[in-house]
Formats: sequence, C-alpha cells, structure tokens
Amino acid sequence: MKIDDLNWQILNHLQHNARESFANIGRKIGLTPPAVAERVKKMEDLGIIEHYGTDISYVEAGYQLKAIIMLRAFMGKLKPFLDKVKTFQEVVNCYRITGNENIIMEVVLRDQSHLEKFIDELIVYGECRTHIVLSSVVGNAPIKKSKVGKWPME
Repeated sequence: MKIDDLNWQILNHLQHNARESFANIGRKIGLTPPAVAERVKKMEDLGIIEHYGTDISYVEAGYQLKAIIMLRAFMGKLKPFLDKVKTFQEVVNCYRITGNENIIMEVVLRDQSHLEKFIDELIVYGECRTHIVLSSVVGNAPIKKSKVGKWPME
C-alpha cells in the first residue's frame, strides 16, 4: 500500500483526534466515509496505524512527579531487568537504547519518597541517572510525511 497524500491527510486528522468520524474526515479531504474507513482499515492491517489511545494528565491522576530515568545495566542484569520493568506500574514508557546507558524510562511518581523507593528497586539492576521533568515542550507530536526523499512505501 502506498501512503499517498490522502492517506497522510487521514493520518494527520487521526493523530490530532483519533475519535474524529470518518464522515467528518471525508468531508475535509474529499472522500466518502466508506473510502476513509477502507483506507484506515488497510493502514491498520499493515501496521502503519498501531493503536489508538487516550492521554491522561499524570497530575490529575494523583502523581506529582514525572521523571526520565536512564539505567546502565550491570553485567548480566539487562535481561532480568527487561522482564522486571514490565511489572513496574510507575513506568509509562521504556526504551532500550544505544550509548552509555541501556535503558531510558519515563515514569510517574506520587512524590519524592516514591521516587526514592523506586530508585532503590532499580539500583539492583544497574546505575541510574534521574531527571525530573519540569514541563513538556513537545509531546506526542504527529508524524508527518518526510520532505526529504520519499516515504519508503511510495
């Protein structure tokens, strides 16, 4: 399937509001609702659209802190950590990365005491570096069509 300009327009609308109706999207881009639905279904089937979600305010959900924690795993501790990290309710995103650290996590915590206890659980697996998030500058920005070269599927 080719990600043509119409598909990019559909993706743009869905990234801004995943609940927008196919009829409304169709009116804006010049397609019928069934045509929009068919394109969306194909993009879902191909894995271009991975999921739909809801953004929740961590503060309103009862958490005072958001932090970025980088972990440099001790020898032999990376694999056990990769299994354990999935059980931590504090972790909202976790990535295995290249560089000096192996892991970067985005976590939400009730308070400083919760952060201290969480770090105590992590230090068994490696050396941690913690950064408190003060504010979000860019968050969940939409993915746009590349201006340089062509999209791999074109």
